[in-house]
Amino acid sequence: MVPHMGRKKVIYLALDERPCNFNFPKFLYKDSCLEIVSPDIEIMGKNKIPGNFEKIKEFLLESTKDAYGLVISIDTLIYGGIVPSRIHYLSVEELESRLNVIREIKRNNPKILIYAFSLIMRCPQYSLSVEEPDYYDECGYEIFRKGFLTHKEKLGIISDNEKEELAKIHIKDEYLNDYLNRRKTNLSLNLKAIDLVKEKIINFMIFPQDDAAEYGWTAMDQEVVRGKIYNERLHLDILMYPGADEVGLVLLSRMQNYIKGVMPKVYIKYPAVTSCMIVPVLEDRYLDTSIKYQIIASGGFVVSSVEEADIILAVNVSANKMINSPTQEKPRDLSVLANYVEWFEFIKYYAKKKPVMIGDITYLNGGSTLLLHDLVKHNLEYKLAGYAGWNTAANTLGTVIAQGFNYLINGNTKSHLEFLALRYVEDVGYCSIVRGKVTKMLDQYENVNYFDVSKNLEVIEGLVRKELEAFVNEFFVTNKPNLVTVKLPWKRMFEVELEINL
Repeated sequence: MVPHMGRKKVIYLALDERPCNFNFPKFLYKDSCLEIVSPDIEIMGKNKIPGNFEKIKEFLLESTKDAYGLVISIDTLIYGGIVPSRIHYLSVEELESRLNVIREIKRNNPKILIYAFSLIMRCPQYSLSVEEPDYYDECGYEIFRKGFLTHKEKLGIISDNEKEELAKIHIKDEYLNDYLNRRKTNLSLNLKAIDLVKEKIINFMIFPQDDAAEYGWTAMDQEVVRGKIYNERLHLDILMYPGADEVGLVLLSRMQNYIKGVMPKVYIKYPAVTSCMIVPVLEDRYLDTSIKYQIIASGGFVVSSVEEADIILAVNVSANKMINSPTQEKPRDLSVLANYVEWFEFIKYYAKKKPVMIGDITYLNGGSTLLLHDLVKHNLEYKLAGYAGWNTAANTLGTVIAQGFNYLINGNTKSHLEFLALRYVEDVGYCSIVRGKVTKMLDQYENVNYFDVSKNLEVIEGLVRKELEAFVNEFFVTNKPNLVTVKLPWKRMFEVELEINL
């Protein structure tokens, strides 16, 4: 790789306007060699409302004329965002026309470096229409099970009991046809995107698997996409692994490493010999396999010894499974079969010698309160190269690896420290403590629930701020994070928008 000097203009089209996609890159790379330019958030759409294609197209064509690079969500370009990709009624012809905007960008600026990502459409394992078609309230779980069992039947590994279950699943034809037709459309566009890599219009691409499972509609689509990737010998230029909301950070990390001409070497530390073999919740492969994809996608690679590593990734996880519990329980997998004490002592020792980043994936949807307590107790909270512990394992790992690689290049900047503080307050404070606590208070207010607090938004946001301030005062002794912004961007309890300063 040839290093490039100076600050480079990089256009970034996020997966949607949520803070994890839209804000995290701006916060993390504030003091980096990347001058990140994004469209106005007002044209990005919101939840089920798609982004404004014409204005996004106009922004992309104009801003990329003199840009060094482009990191682009194809879902946002052609569908208007992650949720609109699951509910649209756009034709294949219209979508192909929108995809061709990337060709036009390359024609206008042949030297531009383009990294792109496009999701394999998910199939949630529940009946809820908040981010899916309306009929998901009635038959979402049934759609998932039908796909899961159909796939097993296709592979010849379905049991007799499963055959009986499959025969009994009833879904209205109009619902199932609508769902499968959209999957077919989206799959065809993913195959078209592969052509852009083959033609060297897109330089590198990721197909993230949002809420993946080993079998089902999503897994069957993956087989088709993977087949074309290998048939075209593009398997080193196109990666496919679990993830979604962290991919923007990952590709920006890859671009910064390319600009600087570096490939960070990573040593992975687990708390149990079996930890690497768990399959995280909502994913479809061994943890160690996914971690290595995340590292290589971010522009680094894995090494087998601490001595040769540039940075250490310490993964906080149990011995046999990711724990799907908001109560921070300590089952035998975690408290007996995994050696947290040895793992933490390793961090204490090596944090004085090498950069250490922590991927906190013990629990789904939140960081470990025990770990944060120990980091603060030993004055390590602001001495890490990275920390994350939010949502899925993939979301956490892509985020923390991007942080760590950014730290290797730019050091202990103010933006690095504030992003660390943001992760502690959001991932541990909000996700593991405050979200559940405030949710229990919602019964006191009329016309609000977990999925819709719009009728009392300011009051609920005020409660969240109050509880987060209590969390900060409880967990931090010095260098307490200051809450500048506290919002519920989708007017529900799942995600929060925070801005932190120190």
